[in-house]
Amino acid sequence: MKIAFLTSEAVPFAKTGGLADVAGALPKALELLGCEVKLFIPKYYLIDEEEFNLHYNWEIGEIPIKISKHTRSVHVYQSLLPGSNVEVNFIDCPHYYHRDQIYTDGFDEDERFILFNRGVIETLQRMKWAPDIIHCNDWPTGLAPLYLKENYAWDKLFQSTASLFTIHNIGYQGRFSKDSIKHASIREDLFYPGSPVEYHGDFSFMKTGIMFSDIINTVSETYAKEILTPEFGAGMENSLDKRKDDLYGILNGVDYSEWNPLTDKFIPYHYSSDDLKNKIKIKQELLKKFKIEFDEKIPLIGIVSRMVSQKGFDLVEEAANDLMKLNAQWIILGSGEDRYEEMFRNLQQTYPDKVAVYIGFNNELSHLVEAGADIFLMPSLYEPCGLNQIYSLKYGTVPVVRKTGGLADTVIDRKIHNSGTGFTFTDYSAKALIDAVKKTIDAYAERESWQKIQVNGMAENFSWENSAKKYIDLYKLAAQKKQNSKA
Repeated sequence: MKIAFLTSEAVPFAKTGGLADVAGALPKALELLGCEVKLFIPKYYLIDEEEFNLHYNWEIGEIPIKISKHTRSVHVYQSLLPGSNVEVNFIDCPHYYHRDQIYTDGFDEDERFILFNRGVIETLQRMKWAPDIIHCNDWPTGLAPLYLKENYAWDKLFQSTASLFTIHNIGYQGRFSKDSIKHASIREDLFYPGSPVEYHGDFSFMKTGIMFSDIINTVSETYAKEILTPEFGAGMENSLDKRKDDLYGILNGVDYSEWNPLTDKFIPYHYSSDDLKNKIKIKQELLKKFKIEFDEKIPLIGIVSRMVSQKGFDLVEEAANDLMKLNAQWIILGSGEDRYEEMFRNLQQTYPDKVAVYIGFNNELSHLVEAGADIFLMPSLYEPCGLNQIYSLKYGTVPVVRKTGGLADTVIDRKIHNSGTGFTFTDYSAKALIDAVKKTIDAYAERESWQKIQVNGMAENFSWENSAKKYIDLYKLAAQKKQNSKA
């Protein structure tokens, strides 16, 4: 199958969250299964042309695209996704993409991604390359399914091209004013109360992707069910309910070439489930780095996360005093809302002998925390999939998670099943969080049974190969639906 994979971020080029990890790994897994994949991403200012060996495509040259009242000049640079033969096409328009951030709060944020969606389709036309599937990811690519069925329906190149829209986080919806319809050159009669593109008076890129794509999926089976409810649907539950027969859940995979304690280039010692001694050495070095005294009887709890309420940090804030009374040490890595960054700084200042905090992004340190911690905490309010709990399982770092979304699909509670891989709690409350952490700390003291939990987790396999096979099944389903609609 021929797959055009559209994304606003992808490792190693540009990253703000889990979408980038998916976009950097899934295309490679699809290629290994025999698909021809072309990845499309904006050419942001932060992408290093020399480092990634980008070259200008002279055959395509300049593409004029009208956005609002202006005609913008678009160019295409190309490279390969490292570790694969996947072609990466960078949609270049300095007016929109030469900024300090991937996403902005600028007045023209809608135009930036309108141009990307149209730029991809215009590039495909000039390549004369007809994908079987255009795989769209989250709101920044939500207009492509509409463009296929409306603006570019005249082009026979796309007569058999179907679309899949993947929701990585329903909470980010790409909502803009009604004027954005004009900027996008979309028929204005498509916008009216309750229309497939309208949401509370705004033009929603997310809703557009949901309503115009052939098949929809999200990144775990549980989250696919949750987003049909008012609690988790973020206002999109009614639109999703109309498409529920076309909605599926596929759990994200993990790139084990990057996240594996046997081969990880960022950790000083390697280890496996057969011999965990080097994991203790990494813990010692990690604690030494932050000037915290090592004690084998005291568990080290790690957190690597965006510091936002979605990740459960309002619970941590409420529970902080009680958590600090427990016999545990903490290392926290991340950044986000000021109130949570300040909370962790204050905890470090108050408890310097047991709390270490690093505010910011540090890839090497994230690997060290995954390998060196004994316990990994993810108390999310909601979690479409989550990756850090999966990394933790592979590293023998026992996850404590709230039972929601992908966390529910990947962590087996120790008490529920003999092959338990971690600890879960259900209620979204400070008390439930404290009780779960207490229970985990108590279990840490039982060394033999603790090691069993570690080994169980390390034996789990969430490789991208498994997920990629399920995506291919969805691609076939989308292609069949497209064919049926033409009949």
